[in-house]
Amino acid sequence: MGIRSRHAAIGVATAFILISATAGHASADESTDSSITADETTDINDRQDWDEDTEVQLPDQDGPLVCDTPSTWYSITSKKPYHVPSGWNGTKFKDGPGGTMTVSVTKSGTISAEVGGTGDFTASGIIAKAKVTVSSKIGGSVTITTGHQYAHKIANNKYGHLQYGSWGYKVSWKRYRSAGGKNCGGVKIGQGTATLPTSETGWKYWETSS
Repeated sequence: MGIRSRHAAIGVATAFILISATAGHASADESTDSSITADETTDINDRQDWDEDTEVQLPDQDGPLVCDTPSTWYSITSKKPYHVPSGWNGTKFKDGPGGTMTVSVTKSGTISAEVGGTGDFTASGIIAKAKVTVSSKIGGSVTITTGHQYAHKIANNKYGHLQYGSWGYKVSWKRYRSAGGKNCGGVKIGQGTATLPTSETGWKYWETSS
């Protein structure tokens, strides 16, 4: 496995959910705030087929070139677009059959990252690496405020659904430590997945027959 010199800094903070498997351990680095505030967000509604994009595999080879001292690093090995839903009342609606839906966010809240896996890892380290590897718009959490009205026509004899959320990503990650000495190889010490919000928020629309 090739090892490059870039080594992601770990420095993002506490405003997210940590999910760790029984066999693993997760901790948070509280040195920096990674939350995305309302005035930093961009509204983008109803991205067609956003969640339908296929998962993209990424090169699993990031790490230090010089291995004369032990060190650790993260690698984001895959990414997939994912609309991270806001999980509270006042941000999801259903109407029909037919007609037009007109909705708005009626209750504010926070959408937080979810990180899980096995081994010893920090959610902040994974978020920092994804911010560099996947999208600079990724954060540990994003603030949702009331408002953002949106209208969408419903097909005849169909029911329309609108869910507010963040246009984020699902990623797979791995953590390595260097073998030390002249070996320069990477030894895997953790792996898992994460659901990460971005600063882009909006309504996702879909239809059902009932």
